[in-house]
Amino acid sequence: MRASYAGWAAESPEEAEKLGEISARVTHDHPEGIKGAVAVAGCIYRLRVGASKEDVRAYASRFYDLNFTLDDIRERYTFDVSCAGSVPQAIEAFLEGGSFTGVISNAISIGGDSDTIAAIAGSIAEAFYPIPQTLRGEMLDRLDPFLLDTIADSIDALVRRAL
Repeated sequence: MRASYAGWAAESPEEAEKLGEISARVTHDHPEGIKGAVAVAGCIYRLRVGASKEDVRAYASRFYDLNFTLDDIRERYTFDVSCAGSVPQAIEAFLEGGSFTGVISNAISIGGDSDTIAAIAGSIAEAFYPIPQTLRGEMLDRLDPFLLDTIADSIDALVRRAL
């Protein structure tokens, strides 16, 4: 899922959804993939502008049935690469988390396509919880110069847009 940038770059909820859709057309080109990208971008945008977890649950419930807990599904959840089989679980991991690392732990705890679920959940969590500096530092230390430059360029573009 590469829609998180859409939630950060957008200047309105509608733009977040549109940018999420555009990003998924390139990578997924399937109605369920597009729906997942739109939902994730919309969640991130809403959190970025001050929405609560309850607001996010209500918004995401427009796209997915979130009437479950991670404990409800943990024993029977299996690997599922579909958006329907990973996006709602990632959203729930965020909703049940109490910190950035707690959200990531929640996502991994259910198994399945846990790297994808954790990436989605972490993208959402970043808009709500601070990423611990030690974790941020470790991540930056592992990136090659091209990726570091890409991050810096992306941040610069967002700052210029905000001005």
